[in-house]
Amino acid sequence: MIATTSTAADTARAQLEDQPYGWSLPQPFYVDPDYFALDVQHVFVPRWIFVAHTCEIAEIGDWIRVDVAGDSIIIVRGKDGGLRSFFNTCRHRGSLICLGESGHARRLVCPYHQWSYHLDGSFAGARYVADDFDPAEFGLSPVHCATVGGYVFVCLADEAPDFAAFADATAPFLAPHDLEHVKIAHTQVIVEQSNWKLVMENNRECYHCVGAHPELMHSIAEFDGPGSSASGHGVEEMLERKFAEWDDAGIIHEHTTEGGQEWRVVRIPFTNDSVAMTLDGSPACNKLLGDLDESLRELGSVRVLHLPNTWNHVQSDHVVSFSVLPISATETKLVTRWLVHQDAVEGIDYDIDHLTKVWEATNDQDRTLAENNQRGIASRGYRPGPYVPMIETGTADFTQWYRDTLLAGLRGDG
Repeated sequence: MIATTSTAADTARAQLEDQPYGWSLPQPFYVDPDYFALDVQHVFVPRWIFVAHTCEIAEIGDWIRVDVAGDSIIIVRGKDGGLRSFFNTCRHRGSLICLGESGHARRLVCPYHQWSYHLDGSFAGARYVADDFDPAEFGLSPVHCATVGGYVFVCLADEAPDFAAFADATAPFLAPHDLEHVKIAHTQVIVEQSNWKLVMENNRECYHCVGAHPELMHSIAEFDGPGSSASGHGVEEMLERKFAEWDDAGIIHEHTTEGGQEWRVVRIPFTNDSVAMTLDGSPACNKLLGDLDESLRELGSVRVLHLPNTWNHVQSDHVVSFSVLPISATETKLVTRWLVHQDAVEGIDYDIDHLTKVWEATNDQDRTLAENNQRGIASRGYRPGPYVPMIETGTADFTQWYRDTLLAGLRGDG
């Protein structure tokens, strides 16, 4: 069933009002372009979206470009050292200004008619403008920008929601890792032929991990994920032991509760005495992050989730971050970044293949799973199905968050 534009909002609202907890969504939510437009309008635009790390825009004049569901955004480091974000559209006739993925500039100059802008977004100059032209009225359109612990978020709405609660809860977890002093060792960009929600649903459970992710399963257990029941699966004892060690060392680890279903932060230890998410659990980088010493190498991973578009593994020696950016109803861009200490030297402190092997393999496996899921949902035989309570509660919570978020937007109260 494909809803028309005029009825998509009403139909989606009726379906969401009848949506039971713990079941997948009706077909149009995964395949219909009109429903996708509702996602953009009510889920992505009003929320904070993870787009970059501060180390990617380290110097004055550095900029990066990020595209989110039809909007192109510039994030730039200003002369005062602060980060600002703007819509990547010239105030003359709307052309894109920054055409590449990143760069460095004293001014941002539109390639069409060379209108230029200062790094703070204000109008800098143009030829032949009218005598009554007021430059103060023609600065770049701003986008909300906020950072926490080396992570950069933007919000496309006119008014952004609170960011402080998430930042205040997350900062103590990230502080020992000092992610202001890291560098990107490797970036992988995948365009998956699947709806963005299927990418997130897949991440929210490890029910599929044993059968799909042999590389990943050396360092994690399928029952250590969000909403899983660890009882009777050998995980509880390991968690209790590591939590006691971290308490003695003053390392914060307890699951946050302030974010409800929208965001969470927790530190989880690895299995099999692993110290990093590598094929054999051995270190991924000899140089630890921040001022950590060898006594704190076994820190598991800080798992940062912020809906609608990111999950992360912040480890003692490297970080793996994930940014999910919707393209269309059936296309999603996944950007994965591997970060190491800014002074780490490739070939000496780390090997790219060893660093990236687990998650490159896992991402490729997840792409296949999500694309097969998309194709199956597109069939006329698809019907919503129930999640397994013992191990898919994280996915059920995500779907419930999505339901509540979109429904609030459609009702005009969120």
